[in-house]
Amino acid sequence: MIPIAITKYLSCRAVSGPWQLSDSQQGSFAGAVVIPALAESATLFATLRSLAQNRPELTARFLVVVVVNNRQDACRADKADNHKTLDLLAAGDPALGALRLCWVDAASPGRELPPKKGGVGLARKIGFDLALPLLDFSGSTPILVALDADTLVQPDYLSALVDHFRSTTAGGAVLDFRHQQGNSPQQQEAIHRYELFLRSYVLGLATAGSPYAFHTVGSAMACTATAYVGAGGMNTRVAAEDFYFLQHLKKTSGISSVTGTLVHPSARSSHRVPFGTGRSISRLLDGEKRAVLFHSHECFTILASWLALVTNRLDADGPEIRQQAAEISPGLREYLDQAGFVDAWEKLRDNSRNQPALLTAFHSWFDGLRTMKLIHHLSDSIFSRKSAEESMPSLLAWAGLESLVDPDAQLALLRSRQAPGAC
Repeated sequence: MIPIAITKYLSCRAVSGPWQLSDSQQGSFAGAVVIPALAESATLFATLRSLAQNRPELTARFLVVVVVNNRQDACRADKADNHKTLDLLAAGDPALGALRLCWVDAASPGRELPPKKGGVGLARKIGFDLALPLLDFSGSTPILVALDADTLVQPDYLSALVDHFRSTTAGGAVLDFRHQQGNSPQQQEAIHRYELFLRSYVLGLATAGSPYAFHTVGSAMACTATAYVGAGGMNTRVAAEDFYFLQHLKKTSGISSVTGTLVHPSARSSHRVPFGTGRSISRLLDGEKRAVLFHSHECFTILASWLALVTNRLDADGPEIRQQAAEISPGLREYLDQAGFVDAWEKLRDNSRNQPALLTAFHSWFDGLRTMKLIHHLSDSIFSRKSAEESMPSLLAWAGLESLVDPDAQLALLRSRQAPGAC
């Protein structure tokens, strides 16, 4: 029996369109791994083979859905590569025999994604929504897992996910990651610098006490099916769909970290989206030295003081908190005025039954997006962004870590410290 909430979601909010699974799958599944693929014929099967190395009793219980997709206005080369991918999937691969594999044709005429609005968010949603009716709700809540077609997983990937959701009350999860090695010294330096940037930002948030201090990597996230529908399903954004989805999961069912495995995203460059890993690597390889610059630790100290101020003054009104925020930093006050804090705070107070509920409501309002906008505002107006060599030592020292100067050493330190379960 499919729970009422799932049935209601499928009837009211699930994706509608010409898309369907390639095969009529028999049985019900403990989870589904959804992989959007856009011009990924060269990398997809390495991803699938890495999945196939997981324990057979688990691969038999997980549906793997590849969503081969492109927009109607995609370039000819991407469309041709997608048709190659569909042919390869149809031909089969003996190395994938253990996988319960199916795919969605969102690339052929009449099945393509809509122009401008069609992207990775919609592709993920198509896969998740089509998998939902095939999940087993008779026991433990089944799992939905996001992966990318250029990402490798380890043989302990599925077992770590199953074990995690057996032991947590949070509906959403993030996995630890290490980018694959670059194909050249230049690419290796670029991907190390970008991963260091991602980790430095989460370090700053964590040290400041933000509840949104988790990585938002599309190939390293998962949730229960119940949490998925509780969050309204996957958003259909062309880019940053992972950030917004995990932020919403945090608000609706919580986020926790999976231990015992790693995912390995690609280190390659890409021009498909306006920001993110691939675009940043491209810019670095093109010689743009300012493509990846780091936030000053002062931005995060202001964030820490702001969060502490609200936590300690839940009895105060909006203008009073605004005035005390100005004493922390004029830049903080400027941002709060832009964000409409005073009016928002009064509404939060009116709608909260007690102070704990008010604090929860505040963190829902001052979410990961508003947190990021504050850090960007401070970086653009007061504390300029700098290189890792210039900015990271002070951030590490503020976080109580060794004040290293070498970026490779900084990355190694953060990989160790940010591993789930690390002290």
